[in-house]
Amino acid sequence: MAIADDLKKTLTDPTPLYFAAGTADLAVQQAKKVPGLIEQLRAEAPARIEAVKNTDPKIVQEKAREAQEAVTAKFAEVLTAIDAKRLGETAQDLALRGVGVAAEYAVRAKETYDKVAEHGEQAVRTWRGEVSDEIVDIAVAVEPRPEPEAEPAAADASADASAEEKPAARKPAVRRNTAKKAAAVSGDES
Repeated sequence: MAIADDLKKTLTDPTPLYFAAGTADLAVQQAKKVPGLIEQLRAEAPARIEAVKNTDPKIVQEKAREAQEAVTAKFAEVLTAIDAKRLGETAQDLALRGVGVAAEYAVRAKETYDKVAEHGEQAVRTWRGEVSDEIVDIAVAVEPRPEPEAEPAAADASADASAEEKPAARKPAVRRNTAKKAAAVSGDES
């Protein structure tokens, strides 16, 4: 029964659709920013190209050599500091940290999923025009319309008329067990 309930809940949950709508709406919002970014790159491109042209290749080679020497020195330092026992403890510690980080990312992913789904729900409501309907619903809930009171005599007459229109309740047909009768009949014959 729980599987059927879970399946029903999964199939009737609109959250994935709202997530897709939210993702599409956010993509459209970001796409609207692209022309501005292209113009910015066009404006900055000549200065950047000129800076690359004016860079001395010897300076770039010198910086690359310095970076390579620093990495080699750090790697050698790490290799000399490795202790087999500490390595096992460190590996276990890193594994536990990794589990913690993975759990944290899972929580963040769920929060982001919920935020995008909420954004999608609002986008869908806006697309449908339901936001204005909600405002009207809230206004009606806050200030309900007064209903005219019906006269007691008219209410009694309408109740009598509706009672007369309903057909009388039928009693269910009694089902008889024919198998017992057949057994009783065959038992009498033997």
